Amino acid sequence: MIKVEMIDKMGSDLSVVNAARVSYAKIKEQFEDKDAKLISFLAKHGHWSPFAHASISFRIRAPVFVARQLVKHQVGLSWNEVSRRYVSYEPELYKIDEWRGKPVNSKQGSEGAVELDRTLKHMYETTMEQCKILYNAFIGKGIAPEQARAVLPQSMMTEWIWSGTLYAFARVCDLRCKPDVQKETREVAEFIDSYCIYHFPVSWNALRPR
Repeated sequence: MIKVEMIDKMGSDLSVVNAARVSYAKIKEQFEDKDAKLISFLAKHGHWSPFAHASISFRIRAPVFVARQLVKHQVGLSWNEVSRRYVSYEPELYKIDEWRGKPVNSKQGSEGAVELDRTLKHMYETTMEQCKILYNAFIGKGIAPEQARAVLPQSMMTEWIWSGTLYAFARVCDLRCKPDVQKETREVAEFIDSYCIYHFPVSWNALRPR
């Protein structure tokens, strides 16, 4: 099961305002209606630096194939992940219950549903289970976790802490919340989107207008 948990945050919409107004040696203690107009102006005209003074941190659990898509986003973000070099507990595998078809007019994404026959379903379930059995057998034989992990599939669940500025996560969500993004990856981005709009409502609506 994919899980996204917000574990920390720094700043608020007021932090963005104060970062912008420091140019005039000004600071505010309370957010006012006119500050929303300033934030809107900043976002509209690409003044991104004030949005980098508010940040948020997540602990995310998702399959490896999702993590490898998201880790490509690096500017303004920091990523620390569980390492299978250091841990050897039994891996958990992401189970796919519904298979999607290849789109006709695109090189990526998916379209519609594909029903597997009993043979393919059995092969899928057996193969995933065999990967775990083989991994545990290697660990039991004393093989180093950094090598034993080679037999684990991309469906293995991994976990990471992902921290970054509000502006950086807005860029992630702009790209990864689109309808043509892989469903599992979009699920993570939509969780991030929901946390950010809750904690930074004015700034997030300016960066990602609905």
